[in-house]
Amino acid sequence: MHARGTFEVKMGPLAAYNQDPAAQLGRASLDKVFHGDLEGTSQGEMLTAGSPQSGSAGYVAVERVKGTLHGKRGTFALQHHATMHAGAFSLEVVVVPGSGTDELKGLRGAMQIAIADGRHSYELEYDFD
Repeated sequence: MHARGTFEVKMGPLAAYNQDPAAQLGRASLDKVFHGDLEGTSQGEMLTAGSPQSGSAGYVAVERVKGTLHGKRGTFALQHHATMHAGAFSLEVVVVPGSGTDELKGLRGAMQIAIADGRHSYELEYDFD
């Protein structure tokens, strides 16, 4: 199955565990609103490492989504893994196995995220166990 749409994201800085500036570690909150085949909201946290200004960095994040997916109501978690090296970007976003609840129980899949002209969009390929 395939879902697509747009989303808005609001990020906010959070205190990092390691406060040493030389560590180049960061932490941020994520708040999203999804539109389209997935209608809902999410909240999560992101951990970062490296220096995006230099063209090399990475992040991991987990967010909990609450809403409806093609009319099915429930919650599920998304896990992000991204790296950037010399300007080349790689991103993987997957549904955390076993995280679906209610009508989304057994949800599995992967999400592609695109950013064009400052707008965020998603495409979710998914199925159920």
